[in-house]
Amino acid sequence: MNKRLKNILTIALSILIAGGLMYLVSRSLGGDFIEKTISVVERANYIWIGISAIFGIGAYWIRAIRWNLLLEPMGYKVSNSNALWALSFGYFLNLGIPRMGEVGRATALQTVEDVPFTNSFGTVITERIIDLFFMILFLFLSLVFNYSSLLSFFYLLGETDQPTEEKNYILYYLIPGILILSGSMLLVFRKKILRFSITRKIIDLGKGIITGLISILKLKQRIKFILLSFGIWICYFFASYVVVFALPETSFIPIQTGFYILAIGTLGMMVPASGGIGAFHGAMMIGFSALFFSLGKSAEEGKETGYSYALLTHGLQMVIMIVMGLISIFMLAKNKKKIAAGI
Repeated sequence: MNKRLKNILTIALSILIAGGLMYLVSRSLGGDFIEKTISVVERANYIWIGISAIFGIGAYWIRAIRWNLLLEPMGYKVSNSNALWALSFGYFLNLGIPRMGEVGRATALQTVEDVPFTNSFGTVITERIIDLFFMILFLFLSLVFNYSSLLSFFYLLGETDQPTEEKNYILYYLIPGILILSGSMLLVFRKKILRFSITRKIIDLGKGIITGLISILKLKQRIKFILLSFGIWICYFFASYVVVFALPETSFIPIQTGFYILAIGTLGMMVPASGGIGAFHGAMMIGFSALFFSLGKSAEEGKETGYSYALLTHGLQMVIMIVMGLISIFMLAKNKKKIAAGI
């Protein structure tokens, strides 16, 4: 398939998923969806939104510095500013093509710092593995501080009419069967598979990922790396938590519930919808329904409150991504010209 056509289809599918999810969100809220949206925008306290934006942009900058630390053991010393703009460009790409930002980020850095794609992409994957660890950590903290809310969330998320026997069949027989069959085919046809160019590219990519993981062990400033990693997620935590003070209906939420909110939001953003549109809103509506239910409040009220919170939080994320992304395009082009001119 033509690469351009593939990208167009990917974007179209991503937008379709986002549109479908937002339709479900609007339908769930009833006929006054537009009025509720306008009401939230008018009632919000934008001082707290601004504070959240500071933490959000701070996470960008800290992540750029940490990325530089991962590249140093490979012999590459890039400027923090170029790392920041490459990072911002990657996030900007994710608005159109989910998960494409990692590729765009590594490609952008190669154009302004001449770092090989496989090496820089390997460090990006390394970062994703570290992010997974922190996501698990926040899920654990959610269990500690908001056990009943998290339990209610997964119950509401998995609510279905499908029979238990069928679910058990899929879980215990079908999925392991597919994995065993796939593994057997790889073993039998491994020689033929290795001849394909795509296979060689995957192997090269795997080597880059391994190099990225090994780079952590070779870090000269391990303490700094660990502190920066915590710094990123502390910024994420406060960027998501302080938004609760922007609305009177969420201002009662205590700081320990911030772990739960961040965990639910992260799960929502994992859905391959353009910019997390609809997926984030839906996750927050279910999340706040579960939270309100666990507190003895109305789950329906929680659903509407979750939408209000998601509208402000997600809207701010989109503004930051778009603004930083547009600036990054200009800055990357400018720095590329400087390199071409030998400056």
